[in-house]
Amino acid sequence: MSSSKTLRPADLSAAARSAKADRPNDEYGWIDGYAADLHRSAKELVEKGEAARVSDEAIAQIITAAVRLYYAKSELEERPVPAIVQEGAETLTATEMLVAVSEMLRDVGLGPMELGLWFRRRPGENHPDESNSNHSGNTARSKP
Repeated sequence: MSSSKTLRPADLSAAARSAKADRPNDEYGWIDGYAADLHRSAKELVEKGEAARVSDEAIAQIITAAVRLYYAKSELEERPVPAIVQEGAETLTATEMLVAVSEMLRDVGLGPMELGLWFRRRPGENHPDESNSNHSGNTARSKP
């Protein structure tokens, strides 16, 4: 969605309308609802074997926006932010994740060595009284 397009109520799904209603004065409040719609639609496209219906450019824009927001949010709030929606058996597979991460690294001229150098511990990981889990703590959940 380009910034020059004006959002109309008919353009919004129920999730997006609800998110916008929760923060009526926030010009970016619509993102929460659209994220839920995007997540649901992406799952449907993959399940139907129709991922090719989404352009390469759209995928690149979505990933770039998500990575940029993730970095800014986790750094500004100085806390781990859930990066993956936890959906039990439907959570991303290791193969799905590693294929995507490998391509993202290539696209910015990095490899596994740089990833190893930049890999960081989350706040509290070195403290024995903190729980040690494989994800960022508070998990994002898929909404029906």
